[in-house]
Amino acid sequence: MHTAVLYDYKKMTRRRLMKLAGGLSVCAISLICDIMIGPSRMKPVELFNALFNPDSASVSASVIVWTLRLPQALMAIGVGAALGLAGAGMQTILNNALASPYTLGISSGAGFGAALAIVFGASLTSAFGAYIIPVFAFSFSILTCTAIYFLARSRNLSSETMLLSGIGISFLFQSLQSLLQYISTPEALQSIVFWLFGSLSKANWFTVGLIYCVLGIIIPVLMLDAWKLTALKLGDEKARTLGVNVERLRVKVFILISLLTSGAVSFVGVIGFIGLVGPHVARILVGEDQRFFIPLSAVFGAAILSLASVASKLISHGAMMPIGIIMGLIGVPFYFSLILGKRHKLS
Repeated sequence: MHTAVLYDYKKMTRRRLMKLAGGLSVCAISLICDIMIGPSRMKPVELFNALFNPDSASVSASVIVWTLRLPQALMAIGVGAALGLAGAGMQTILNNALASPYTLGISSGAGFGAALAIVFGASLTSAFGAYIIPVFAFSFSILTCTAIYFLARSRNLSSETMLLSGIGISFLFQSLQSLLQYISTPEALQSIVFWLFGSLSKANWFTVGLIYCVLGIIIPVLMLDAWKLTALKLGDEKARTLGVNVERLRVKVFILISLLTSGAVSFVGVIGFIGLVGPHVARILVGEDQRFFIPLSAVFGAAILSLASVASKLISHGAMMPIGIIMGLIGVPFYFSLILGKRHKLS
């Protein structure tokens, strides 16, 4: 009996590892396609030379690949992984499959910060330079997280209080953002709307490095708490009986989620649905075992945004459509198909 159970467990683990490997393969293929596709219609030979033999490549090909395409493609992978991971953590600590960083108003705070920087940018550029919009977006998203924490702290950091506080703060920042749009000049309004669409066009090696550094620190920290997070899915009381400090774990994961989301949206703008769809796909494939659910949520978040980046280039010839629009067009029907379709757990 014991041998049979052990065999079944090992077989299930192998299946889940294969699903993880499959997700990584999708990411790799999408990354290659994202680098290859673009308005310049570069030939595969030119692309290969620019990547692996820069001395034989033309200056224009090297600039296109190393300054534009490669940073944007890697940023899509990094931001998608960050948002997928943040969505997985949010759904776990709130025990709500519809929770995401956007549900708690983090993106609304970032949007208001970006709008504030754009409207009053002329007087603030000297202090913050070219990174004025990311700095303000990051600062206000962190401010949003801090406000949610202190509001939820009054009710022992319960998941219900965190969720309701986030929804209330989201409405507040959306109203303030609308006010800024109302009083802004036409040029500033256009910039605000474009930022809110979400775009990878501002990606560079510095911002790519920041995203991957954050992921490199936070993913191992979350994986160390995988068992505790799995226990948390059983409910607060059962998790406490298993020795889990529920309040401390919830605060710790919330802080990590805040950093992931704030870092992601501050550089690329508001991109929705990844924090919902990525974890949802991972849950269908591997269930609630956080040892696999956490990394698979990151992998599918990365794959979804990378595929959306490829689609944005294919749909709009000669230009790159804002990635947030593509995510809405792809994400909404896909998400409803997950909710309404008859799916069986494959784990």
